[in-house]
Amino acid sequence: MNASDVMTVRVVTIEPDATVQNAAKLMLERGISALPVVDKTGNLVGIISEGDLIRRAETGTERKPSWWLTAISGADQLAYDFVKSHGTKVSDVMTRDVVVAKPDTPLNEVARLLEKNRIKRVPVVEGDLIVGVVSRANLLQALASAKPRSVSAQPSDSELRDIIIDKIAAQPWSHPALLNPIVTDGVVELWGMVLNQTEHDAVRILVEETPGVRRVNSHLAVRPMPSGI
Repeated sequence: MNASDVMTVRVVTIEPDATVQNAAKLMLERGISALPVVDKTGNLVGIISEGDLIRRAETGTERKPSWWLTAISGADQLAYDFVKSHGTKVSDVMTRDVVVAKPDTPLNEVARLLEKNRIKRVPVVEGDLIVGVVSRANLLQALASAKPRSVSAQPSDSELRDIIIDKIAAQPWSHPALLNPIVTDGVVELWGMVLNQTEHDAVRILVEETPGVRRVNSHLAVRPMPSGI
């Protein structure tokens, strides 16, 4: 799936000349945490979020650095903080370097952008024109709508065992030499040893999601590797 498959297309936006109070009201009215900022032609020029508005002079929440922080902070940072807390227009406080995606950006890349940049939504653009937004909620909606993977033909037990063994061996976190899956009528009995509970859960889930597996019974022993080995 790509960004275009899950994005919200009716995007609530705001213009750079709007006031920060108007931006705050619009976020509250629409129940959203950020607004793409667009010029009169619809081109994306920035984004303003709740995080840009929590340190404000009007509410007494602006940063008031101690003398030692003032001494070590550069003039640019101090000026930046002042603009953030006292600027009256959206253009004063918005983030200008916006993380964006394209309509054909794969969802796994969108998820990486959200996680890497610690943001809640990514505007989707064609050129500079905003055409949608993908939020964390959109990814949850895609997950909730996902259909279980179907199996066109049930593999034999021996084929299924080979598939499972290959999948385990392909994982960088696994220890395939310590594992032995036994398959009977699509039911997998997992025997062997793992080094911790997290690896145990990962192996179980990997086998459970393998097409053709009907059930998984784990007999894996959790035995941490002795220190110094």
